[in-house]
Amino acid sequence: MSTGSRDNHPHLTTPSLANANAGAIVIVGGSGFLGSNLAHSFLREGEEVVVIDNLSRKGVEHNLAWLRSHHGEAVQPLIADIRDFDAIQPALREAKAVFHFAAQTAVTTSLEHPLEDFETNARGTLNVLEAVRGAGRCAPVIFASTNKVYGVLRDIGLEDDFGGRHMPVDPKLRERGIDETRPLDLHTPYGCSKGVADQYVLDYARSFALKTAVLRMSCIYGPRQCGTEDQGWVAHFLNCAMAGKKICIYGDGKQVRDVLHVEDAIAAYKKLLGDIDVLSGRAFNLGGGPANAVSIAEIIAEIERLPGCKLTTTNADWRAGDQLYFVADTTALAKATGWTPQIGWRQGLRDLHAWLLQEGPAKEERHVQPRSISA
Repeated sequence: MSTGSRDNHPHLTTPSLANANAGAIVIVGGSGFLGSNLAHSFLREGEEVVVIDNLSRKGVEHNLAWLRSHHGEAVQPLIADIRDFDAIQPALREAKAVFHFAAQTAVTTSLEHPLEDFETNARGTLNVLEAVRGAGRCAPVIFASTNKVYGVLRDIGLEDDFGGRHMPVDPKLRERGIDETRPLDLHTPYGCSKGVADQYVLDYARSFALKTAVLRMSCIYGPRQCGTEDQGWVAHFLNCAMAGKKICIYGDGKQVRDVLHVEDAIAAYKKLLGDIDVLSGRAFNLGGGPANAVSIAEIIAEIERLPGCKLTTTNADWRAGDQLYFVADTTALAKATGWTPQIGWRQGLRDLHAWLLQEGPAKEERHVQPRSISA
């Protein structure tokens, strides 16, 4: 598939991978939000990092340029599409660890273009796995999955008198959230394609003895996020508030998510890599947990307390695949790795606001279309 992004970004031409030291960490979708933050973390520790990205999401080219300005030749960019096996295979051949963040990330886009969604999320993931398997180095592969693999959760009894939130009637669910024993229930093409990828990653541990693991993420937010209303909604809300633009609330605003700051997410990915020998073949939920569970209305109210932020809202019907409630029970991940979130959601919002003021994209670049393979 397309690798033409190279022509659109001549200042980011790909260096010869033959000159890269063997054993780099490869981050697929490494110019995206999560990928660039993880790359920066490893690069600060002296690791060499290969970034694979097709730069299809508007704004992520700035993340890659930022990485190169801070870390120089330690960043090895490969401008390629994960749907093109021959393009990505050379970079994965010498990897010592692989983090796979590349994806089509929006439910709405998957409904408009289901074939493209499948090719990127399902076939693209299989390409990554096959390239690693063919290399014969047994490099660990850690995959970014989604809470959408659990479906819309309509069977959970909810009531909305918990401070204006949709919350479970079951007190155990209110206290702990959704754990990994919840059966997969794939809704929308996006949920199906990510679910397929999720299961392929786990099965490659069973069938081929690769060291693989999955993190099923809730709502991650923070610096370097190019947010839209379909993906990265916390950053999208802040962008709109700072630019004086309206946002649309789908549903009643009482839907609940457990938001997690990207620094905490990166810590979880690195801890999982550190323990991959014993945790291979497992899937874990990753989110802010009950302590960081908030409604959309609460996020909006907190944003409006920040300097220069004012949100005007409109309303629309619920969208396909929307969950009224999702809070991740991260007990399994905590027990397995010792990871716990450290940044509360109010502090995290202030952090994102400060980044947007100092380093964030220009206002005209804050509202982009969610047609990306970068997570």
